[in-house]
Amino acid sequence: MKVAFLGLGIMGGAMARNLVEAGNDVTIWNRTPKSIEGAQTAKSPADAARGAEVVWMCVSDTAAVERILLAPDGVSTVAKPGMIIADSSTISPASTRDFAAKLRARGADYVDAPVTGSKIGAESAQLIFIVGGKEETLAKLEPLFSAMGKKVVHMGETGLGQSAKLAMNLQIAMIYEGFAEALTLATRLGVKPEKLIELIQASMVRSGVIDYKAPFVLKHDWTPNFPMRLMEKDLNLVKEAAAQIKVHLPGLESLRAVYEKARAMGKSDLDYAATLEVVESNLENHQQSR
Repeated sequence: MKVAFLGLGIMGGAMARNLVEAGNDVTIWNRTPKSIEGAQTAKSPADAARGAEVVWMCVSDTAAVERILLAPDGVSTVAKPGMIIADSSTISPASTRDFAAKLRARGADYVDAPVTGSKIGAESAQLIFIVGGKEETLAKLEPLFSAMGKKVVHMGETGLGQSAKLAMNLQIAMIYEGFAEALTLATRLGVKPEKLIELIQASMVRSGVIDYKAPFVLKHDWTPNFPMRLMEKDLNLVKEAAAQIKVHLPGLESLRAVYEKARAMGKSDLDYAATLEVVESNLENHQQSR
């Protein structure tokens, strides 16, 4: 299949490589030029998308998707009937619906397909796609989904993939925050971190989030699998979406305060697991003030 892949960050680069390895004809574009063996490199989103059957995006935020789609050298300038545009970024559900309407007006179809599985899932083609769009369009994309992931969950109409992804990331951040606070408490009370994790993994508290993050936490390895700045961006998207539907999420504000402090401490480019250091810092500051 002839595919344009736009955005070659931690996730997108691995996804594009998997499409190439699956035998697709892939043209790539990234804001900062990068190359992938076996793929052609384009100078702009429009150049990459020209003649493509599918345009796949995976970029950092809503503004980046808007630029790729609607800038003077954007995808919309070459969109045509039969083209499918799929977005694996995590962005605003409302903006997603707006982008879809604009591209459909030009004859193309649009699917929001954010992912979960982090860096390891992208590299091993084990991502889970959380999808909004038409069933018949998803069927056409099945070979590409299979090349990059292990499961597709169709949430419903366009925008619902993004809505579900925001709910997922809110849970991930809250679960990890609970773990970070429990770990800080337990270690200060004399419990060895390894023993607490052993207990967690043997009990009903066990979580995929903790299973994934625990080895990194034990080493204080904050190499970004999911950069903190992107999780903070997603929490801000959650706040925006909740405000639009007038839903109050009290835990969200506590979470956002942790991420704001982490940013002030210069940790935004580290993995979001480094928020543990915010919790530890809060405890140390409290003890010093007593």
